[in-house]
Amino acid sequence: MSEETNAKVADRGGDRAPSATRLPGLSGSGGAAFFQDLWSAIRHGDLGLAAGVMVILVMLIVPMPAMLLDMFLAISIIFSVMILMVGLFIQKPLEFSAFPTVLLIATMLRLSLNMASTRLILADGHEGADAAGNVIAAFGSFVMGGNFVIGIIVFAILVIVNFIVITKGSGRIAEVSARFTLDAMPGKQMAIDADLGAGLIDEETARARRKELESESTFFGSMDGASKFVRGDAIAGLMITFINVIGGIVIGVMQQDLTFAQAAENYTLLTIGDGLVSQIPALIVSTAAGILVSKAGVEGAADKALVTQFTGYPKALGMSAFVMVVLSFLPGMPMLPFLALAGAAGFLARKASKRHAVEKAEEVAAQVQAEAPEEPQEAPISDSLKMDVLRIELGYALLPIINGRNKQETDQVTEQIKALRRQIATDMGVIMPSVRILDNIQLGANDYMIKVKELDAGSGSLFPNQFMVMDPSGGQVRLPGTHTTEPTFGLPATWVEAQYREEANLLGYTVVDPATVISTHLTETIKSHISELLTYADVQVLLKKLDEEQSKLVEDIVPAQISISGIQRVLQALLEERISIRDLGTILEGIAEAIGTTRNPNSIAEHVRTRLARQICAANQAPGGYLPLISLSPQWESAFLESIIGDGDDRQLAMAPSKLQEFVGLVRDAYDAAANQGEVPVLLCSAQSRPFVRSIVERFRAHTFVMSQNEVHPRARLKTVATI
Repeated sequence: MSEETNAKVADRGGDRAPSATRLPGLSGSGGAAFFQDLWSAIRHGDLGLAAGVMVILVMLIVPMPAMLLDMFLAISIIFSVMILMVGLFIQKPLEFSAFPTVLLIATMLRLSLNMASTRLILADGHEGADAAGNVIAAFGSFVMGGNFVIGIIVFAILVIVNFIVITKGSGRIAEVSARFTLDAMPGKQMAIDADLGAGLIDEETARARRKELESESTFFGSMDGASKFVRGDAIAGLMITFINVIGGIVIGVMQQDLTFAQAAENYTLLTIGDGLVSQIPALIVSTAAGILVSKAGVEGAADKALVTQFTGYPKALGMSAFVMVVLSFLPGMPMLPFLALAGAAGFLARKASKRHAVEKAEEVAAQVQAEAPEEPQEAPISDSLKMDVLRIELGYALLPIINGRNKQETDQVTEQIKALRRQIATDMGVIMPSVRILDNIQLGANDYMIKVKELDAGSGSLFPNQFMVMDPSGGQVRLPGTHTTEPTFGLPATWVEAQYREEANLLGYTVVDPATVISTHLTETIKSHISELLTYADVQVLLKKLDEEQSKLVEDIVPAQISISGIQRVLQALLEERISIRDLGTILEGIAEAIGTTRNPNSIAEHVRTRLARQICAANQAPGGYLPLISLSPQWESAFLESIIGDGDDRQLAMAPSKLQEFVGLVRDAYDAAANQGEVPVLLCSAQSRPFVRSIVERFRAHTFVMSQNEVHPRARLKTVATI
């Protein structure tokens, strides 16, 4: 090193000459920082574990001084005790999932120490009991009492207990636990998937349960293999002890000039002491392994679990106390210890019995409190704002339909409402809201009322256990019963007893049960008010459920050209005339075409109808496959067109009342004549006059379908029934 460098070192107060082997950057503050960073990495990172494992492997090869061996033997003992304490205090086995790795490290540490102590015993055993360090000497003198025969017996018993009892039992438990855990995995995974599908747990909880299930199977599988470490350690300890005794005697007699008795005593004491130092930590770790694997299925620390379960049966403790009292009076038995134990068991039994009585009383009190009727609480004012979209109110004589006393009719009403929801979704493309059924004492005994948004939409009368009979020709039924009017279509009807049902069928009458009457009325009521039932939220749901290709069209027009509320009004205009909106893709295409010329929802709906021409014709065709028509004559077309005033979206019909009255009479006569022919025709007019003709016809024939000439599909078969 240069003189300049030496001068710098001297200026810093160093008396030593700089070493030629010192690495650059390790001198001064830089070296302190390096070692500080190295210690931090060893203390907090994986370098510490790697360094520890390397030290264990080095001990297998490099000789170790007796003082250093004492330190590592102490580490082995305290490490084993620490493993046992963790096994006792953990709540469940998976909290110590690193146990197989810890067991391997502890086993390797004991084997390395065996190698180091063997090297010292064979090399310096002739010097006396302190040749292999103070720890081995202390165990040799304290446990064996200086008698190697006692030491051999104690060592043999420790090996037998560890090898045959604890290790074998814990290994068997781990093997069975691993097997049953793996067998139960598919069922547990299916249970997790079922809970997730039922909505009982969320995706994060399901993922955590699956992770715990995988960890559990991996843990018990690893424990099954790790138990072989302890088993092999016991065998290795026995063989090492035998080899050390034979080898030590040979070395002492042949190399150190000791007598056979001196060599046997020195090397046997040291070897047995070394074996005890190794086997006691091994026995502790084996006990920890047994506690860990036998704790499967038990929650909580071992002490709490044992105390809770032992004191769970006070009668068992009482019987144990009685047996110990009897044993204390046997001839020759020491009375004091048995009576003391009997008193302790009796005290625990009495305390546990009182605790159970208190817990049972608290449980009964909680159950009584849960079953006690709660004090009525005033409902929040906000509940008054809630509205039932669809409601059926029943008189008290109809309550068996909903309260289960007449299960057949209850099930029938429920099933028919479910079928009605599916039918509405299929026919009209709208998801019908749920129907609330409740009683109303203000109604007549056999009356019911259908409400839409809590406003009356229809009513009628039902007679449970009877049947409604109607004459298809519209005449009065000639059977004994209660004459009434069919609530849906206003036809003459009669409620008859069940005994006349077969007779009514033979006479060709239509026979309907009460559940069908109310479901039919509900169906027509919903179709008449379906435009009101389509809410903004419903339109959002319908748009979100579109296919990906059609969703792109929604992104193009909403909200740049039309809002969702605008689409809602167009769909309501279609539903108001009972046109299905199930083909929502075609409807959106029609809206996209018309939005460039008009923003009026009714005008857009008129254009959309032309795109739905095939659907409209198919919905109104007769059973013969043709479309029956009643067409508007050119004179009436001209009369309507001349009566339209205003431009664009402000057009209105200004026709004389007498002219309108004449038109209404002609339409009524034409449809009556068509009905006599068995036809249900549509009213055909021009596209310009169709909205105004529809506004007139719906006032006296709400179910009559009015369509324009643009809505007639080219492939539709037409049949003109009449001309107005």
